[in-house]
Amino acid sequence: MAAGRLFVVATPIGNLDDITMRALNVLRQVDLIAAEDTRHSKRLLNHYEITTQLTSYHEHNEASKTAQLLAVLQDGRDVALITDAGTPGISDPGYRVVRAAHEHGLDVVPVPGASAVMTAIAASGLPSDAFSFHGFFPRKKGAARAILEQLAKNGGTHIFFESPNRLTATLELFAEAAPSCEVCVARELTKVHEEIRREKPATLAQHYRQDPPRGECVVLAYFTPSAAGADLPDVARLRDLVDAAMQDEGLTRRDAVRSVAARLNVPRRLVYAAAQGDA
Repeated sequence: MAAGRLFVVATPIGNLDDITMRALNVLRQVDLIAAEDTRHSKRLLNHYEITTQLTSYHEHNEASKTAQLLAVLQDGRDVALITDAGTPGISDPGYRVVRAAHEHGLDVVPVPGASAVMTAIAASGLPSDAFSFHGFFPRKKGAARAILEQLAKNGGTHIFFESPNRLTATLELFAEAAPSCEVCVARELTKVHEEIRREKPATLAQHYRQDPPRGECVVLAYFTPSAAGADLPDVARLRDLVDAAMQDEGLTRRDAVRSVAARLNVPRRLVYAAAQGDA
């Protein structure tokens, strides 16, 4: 008996019309849909009269549920993986079951569509020939400031997710650490109250102090490379970032090195050497 296939299906980030015909066909034809929040996904499925069985798959049950989904696939049944909005695995649950499927020789089929990251960068007007996505902006002010200082040194376009209740404070931090950078806030993308504003961080911070934001936010920033950007990253700063990731996020040194290297877009070997005191 042939094994089932795991379909990684992108769903709308707001406007329910932003779903492909292929995605709808897949959601109708698979044997099971694994959704981050079944109650949320039910709205989408009901809208398109899709009655496929749903099961939950989120950050709190990924470890146990991955084995269950693998068993379904190995039993010859197809599974569609979806998230609350956008593409699964992009700062959302999903990569673990996709990785496990690959490790077990199962077919993984991407069904592309909406993505908040790609929608935001396309509408921002910031340089997009190369950019880095960092997930959610760090919560600890010291780590956040250090990352901003390093990004300002390296230059380029960088993208973060941020919650509305933290947006103003984050923009104020941008204004302190990198006042000359260009920042775009893309809020409530594809929804009724969609807003895309591009200003200096201080101007944006003032705006949102006066008019508190609502809804999901994507923050994009372009840093003009400084003369120091051609130099190697500051060793002491890298060591501090690794230590902060270990203390604040509970990461092992190895995972902290990987996290810092990914955030700053610098070679992992440089971060490792700094953390070990060998740089």
